Amino acid sequence: MNKSNSSQTPNGSWYQQHLQHLAAAAGCLIVTAACGIGFFLSSKDSSNTNISESPIKAPVKIEINIPDADTSPQDSPAPGTEPVIIVDSPAGKLLTEARLLASGYDYDAAIALLQSDSKLASDPSVQEAIAAYEAEKSTLVKAKLSEVTHVFFHSLIMDNKKAFDGENDSVGYNQVMTTAGEFEKILQTMYDKGYVLVRMHDLAYETTDENGNTVMKPGTILLPEGKHPFVMSQDDVCYYPYMDGDGFASRIIVGEDGKPTCEMKLDDGTVTTGSYDLVPILEDFIQEHPDFSYKGARAVIAFTGYEGILGYRTSDKYADSETYEQDCRDAARVAQCLKDNGWELASHSWGHLMMGEIEMDRFKADTDKWEQQVDSLIGPIDIILYPFGNDIADWRPYTAENERFTYLYNAGFRYFCNVDSNKAWIQIGDNYLRQGRRNLDGYRMWKDITAEEEDRERKLADLFRAEDVFDPDRPTPVPEM
Repeated sequence: MNKSNSSQTPNGSWYQQHLQHLAAAAGCLIVTAACGIGFFLSSKDSSNTNISESPIKAPVKIEINIPDADTSPQDSPAPGTEPVIIVDSPAGKLLTEARLLASGYDYDAAIALLQSDSKLASDPSVQEAIAAYEAEKSTLVKAKLSEVTHVFFHSLIMDNKKAFDGENDSVGYNQVMTTAGEFEKILQTMYDKGYVLVRMHDLAYETTDENGNTVMKPGTILLPEGKHPFVMSQDDVCYYPYMDGDGFASRIIVGEDGKPTCEMKLDDGTVTTGSYDLVPILEDFIQEHPDFSYKGARAVIAFTGYEGILGYRTSDKYADSETYEQDCRDAARVAQCLKDNGWELASHSWGHLMMGEIEMDRFKADTDKWEQQVDSLIGPIDIILYPFGNDIADWRPYTAENERFTYLYNAGFRYFCNVDSNKAWIQIGDNYLRQGRRNLDGYRMWKDITAEEEDRERKLADLFRAEDVFDPDRPTPVPEM
């Protein structure tokens, strides 16, 4: 795809709503910061509270609804939503930090934190909180790994007018991209249905068996009854040159708060920073809904290498550029920031190739380039998301006789993902995990919308109703792939 640059400031009703959303998120962060220094307002009447007054020197009071024997898990309040009052005291900050951990279902970490300070461990409020978290933990149920779905996206469209302008690239954008407005609706709907984001490494992990062999062991995910774990990934987080001026972010940077955020170029050549793609938008959502993330999980972010990663031109074809060395340093810094904040990183191959069909010599060369030009920048990566979903085998398990699997395994890969429109497909072998992914894009949503009239089964009904999410700015019908 090629297109001349034509930029305009992001606009439209969705954009204004998005700015309002960010303002609300900022307000939440201010309240959270207040918690950390000893102030917190509860769901009780606080009309007489004046935070400008001197801090109340009273013991911490924390009220948590502990489910009794007659209360079903479905009737229990969601973690982190119980009425709470925290006032200034030595235990206040500790209780606040523990409550944040518990809201993400990490009750063991919350309890360990509360028990870590021997001076505060005997505080009645701390003991009460520990008892509450133990009670909540006892209601958790083990998730069925075979039912864990995996959804994926490409770069989010931030300006619909630019992406759907009728030029050549707009067809592809309509098919395989998702608008920011659609993404936010998908997040809210899945949250309302009880979905909880987990890591790929939560599904299975590498360990050593009793014979000293390295094996892949199924993980254990514990959630309240009625919650549904899922994995999310994003492909091609490279911000390719052909996307310039088409309504997308231009790169990911480390924000002033130490979290990853995005830059976006405007018409006049200036650059603005904000929530302009999946990474910061998902982060905003989790900040508002911490119970959407299991123990701090974020999405899997996948790169190719032929143009560079994260919007930085780190490919060796830019080695003569004056900014090449700095781009490599900046990309490495952003990648580390992503990992530090819970994101998992993945390969999408170096050249975005059909890994199951290309000749073996080219397969090896591509894998070697990934190691030399990308893996060397961002640290060892063990996840590969096959471009086009093109797997290196059929549905049967990988074996050592599969030359492509062996080559990837020796290159460090342990988690392998194809594309599968079914609700869930997962295969855990002796030394690998394999999972199918579902594309949530214009093409797949349009297929759901037209399913009845074409006598087909809907593929997304377990996640959301496509008509409720589909952006009215999309040209229809969405073309066949």
